[in-house]
Amino acid sequence: MKNVALHNLGCKVNSYELEVMQQKLQEKGYKIVPFDEVADIYIINTCTVTNIADRKSRQMLHRAKQKNPAAVVVAVGCYVQSGLEVIEKDDSIDLAIGNNRKKDIVEILEEYLASREDKTLGGTTILDINHTYDYEEMQLRQTAEHTRAYIKIQDGCNQFCSYCAIPLARGRVRSRRAEDILREIQGMVASGYREVVLTGIHISSYGIDFDREQGGSKLIDLIERIHATEGLERIRLGSLEPRIVTAEMSERLAALPKLCPHFHLSLQSGCDTTLKRMNRHYTTGEYCESVEHLRKVFDHPAITTDVIVGFPGETEEEFEQTRKFLEKIGFYEMHIFKYSRRNGTTAAKMPDQVSEEIKAVRSRALFELEHRQSREFRSRYIGQDAEVLLEEIKNIRGKAYYLGHTKDYVKLAIPQNGTETGSGRLETVAVKEFLTDEILLAELLPQLTF
Repeated sequence: MKNVALHNLGCKVNSYELEVMQQKLQEKGYKIVPFDEVADIYIINTCTVTNIADRKSRQMLHRAKQKNPAAVVVAVGCYVQSGLEVIEKDDSIDLAIGNNRKKDIVEILEEYLASREDKTLGGTTILDINHTYDYEEMQLRQTAEHTRAYIKIQDGCNQFCSYCAIPLARGRVRSRRAEDILREIQGMVASGYREVVLTGIHISSYGIDFDREQGGSKLIDLIERIHATEGLERIRLGSLEPRIVTAEMSERLAALPKLCPHFHLSLQSGCDTTLKRMNRHYTTGEYCESVEHLRKVFDHPAITTDVIVGFPGETEEEFEQTRKFLEKIGFYEMHIFKYSRRNGTTAAKMPDQVSEEIKAVRSRALFELEHRQSREFRSRYIGQDAEVLLEEIKNIRGKAYYLGHTKDYVKLAIPQNGTETGSGRLETVAVKEFLTDEILLAELLPQLTF
């Protein structure tokens, strides 16, 4: 029996795929051990979304080889796809596997181990990193989380934003068959999961590689089918492209009681000139319209977003336009990133690259705005009743609390106090006050009986 240690870097899609790989290894009798232990095999699911992600991927690969020089160190995923020249020269890596072969991890490993016993293999063995035109089907039965399951519905991206290397690492859009998605969700619900999160590289493109003649969003059709799943309590959506959020789609979403009113609409910049350089396919005006559609049909929905500061050519005036636009929209949360130069992208060759010092100043200003807006959104819950899905017990300031989230992803803490409850339960609570900057304190309400 071989001991295998796994480590994930990057997005929820990567997390999903690593859990599938772990599941397949366990089914074949491999023993999974923590990554900081000595193992026979180390598998690192890599990321390449930023230069920092590349560096972290290399660090984890080198750390594994240092932990056990005799171990087989396996690099999998996006860093492999985008950094072949580096991979080939890295003595820490024994086996490199592209994004489209993750489902074959057991077969690939066993073939490699058999070859290794027959002869001494020199350098890195690289297996098929060419992109496929078909979706790589995987089926997950359980996850590290006990109440919420991430469900991958598509892979790849056709957007080619000027700053992004992900289309190069993940390839073009491939959508998963609805029947396979529904089968996986039904299995997860049967295992006790109450909430699913639909994730992918660009889920707004779901279905565009199916029958193109039908037109319209295939994503809303899929959500409506998932909504009919018996036993499922909540459906949460991953990042959405603003332009697919039309009045019709918003109305159809609002008609689904299980749909969580928590929408991550990717923005990146609040300046139209910058958006054009980024090759984003919408304007700030169109973004506003999408937000208005949602706020018309949902009562105080949680709108979150991503923002890049210091994009090449971003002037002080353009940054100020972005800051004012963010203030105008009023987000629940913003994920703020400093622009990271990626080799092979259009933006990497653009003139007027912004200095790290200016990026730091601008990001601090947006973090302050994000903190204020986020607290304002959460404060609306104080004095209200809310439904929370309990997920875990955590010790905060020496006291045990049940932690969970509302439908719009506000985190609540309920004192344990010997209360008979547990993860996976939906409870109605009264929200009292802030426990920490990001967590609201609540108490259980007595359940009504009829």
